[in-house]
Amino acid sequence: MASAARLDLDGNPIKPMTICMIGAGGFIGSHLCEKLMAETTHKVLAVDVYNDKIKHLLEPATHPWSDRIQFYRVNIKHDSRLEGLIKMADLTINLAAICTPADYNTRPLDTIYSNFIDALPVVKYCSENNKRLIHFSTCEVYGKTIGSFLPKDSPLRQDPAYYLLSEDASPCIFGPIEKQRWSYACAKQLIERLIYAEGAENGLEFAIVRPFNWIGPRMDFIPGIDGPSEGVPRVLACFSNNLLRREPLKLVDGGESQRTFVYIKDAIEAVSLMIDNPGRANGHIFNVGNPNNEVTVRQLAEMMTEVYAKVSGEPPLEAPTVDVSSKEFYGEGYDDSDKRIPDMTIINKQLGWNPKTSLWDLLESTLTYQHRTYAEAIKQAIAKPTAS
Repeated sequence: MASAARLDLDGNPIKPMTICMIGAGGFIGSHLCEKLMAETTHKVLAVDVYNDKIKHLLEPATHPWSDRIQFYRVNIKHDSRLEGLIKMADLTINLAAICTPADYNTRPLDTIYSNFIDALPVVKYCSENNKRLIHFSTCEVYGKTIGSFLPKDSPLRQDPAYYLLSEDASPCIFGPIEKQRWSYACAKQLIERLIYAEGAENGLEFAIVRPFNWIGPRMDFIPGIDGPSEGVPRVLACFSNNLLRREPLKLVDGGESQRTFVYIKDAIEAVSLMIDNPGRANGHIFNVGNPNNEVTVRQLAEMMTEVYAKVSGEPPLEAPTVDVSSKEFYGEGYDDSDKRIPDMTIINKQLGWNPKTSLWDLLESTLTYQHRTYAEAIKQAIAKPTAS
């Protein structure tokens, strides 16, 4: 149970607050709820359409925090209770989004509505009722790096000024309209601009979070087990699914894109600092990632193959990867950013936060969970057609 004598970064006592968390039942929300229940005295109004990932916090009613978390099954698209819940809270955290790359091409309208239109009432209610807002955006708002437009052999490509992504300096560069992959990034950027404008014109207290590939237990889904069989989750869950099924890992366009990955527990610590230090967080956009964990997608696949062999005790396949085109994997209209490396200056200065967990360690933790949770279910699913 959390101590009542918690202090913020300036040495002031942290007062208990009520938090309306929209999307509390998802990957990030479940980990944030865990931390808030275990380490703080804050109360959470957990808003979502599903609660599977936080059921362990809601039941049994004998948990020491049972009176501090309440679940509300609310679809924010069309539920009149939303404004009342925001009014009851001191802070609203909006995690709700469609954020799976495979959907950006195949469901561009849903993607735009989910990430912009559906977020509008949340911003409006917070602004009108003088409630603080922490809004989750994405590192995809940066789009492509300036360096990606330079010749392949240009030495400037290695200059951080041409690829490091800074909240208050980097431009947002998207592909052409026909590349519907950018529907997500564009919707997220527009809601960021609206929130920023509400702050400038109407005094909305806000912070915006730009996650850079947060990784850990309970992320995404495994197709055919706890998600649609035809579903395509994000890269780490895709690779996990291949490893669990002993299939080659599919490298889109050779796996040349570069990404950074941060452990969910490290990232949640950053969000906790934003919650408890409004004077330092308000008005800022924060990159939350780990620039030390940078790899190409091909390198990620190789590392995951090695880690999974260790945690499962199963030898890797002779041919562990296979190359596929982005058109074959995602369909028409796919485009990608070359490199996503966060500049950590602002979050380090304002909140003193730095990630701690290495890529190997976060993969080991995540794949241990994936193997323990899904391996047996996948074996049974694979065996079913043969048995029948």
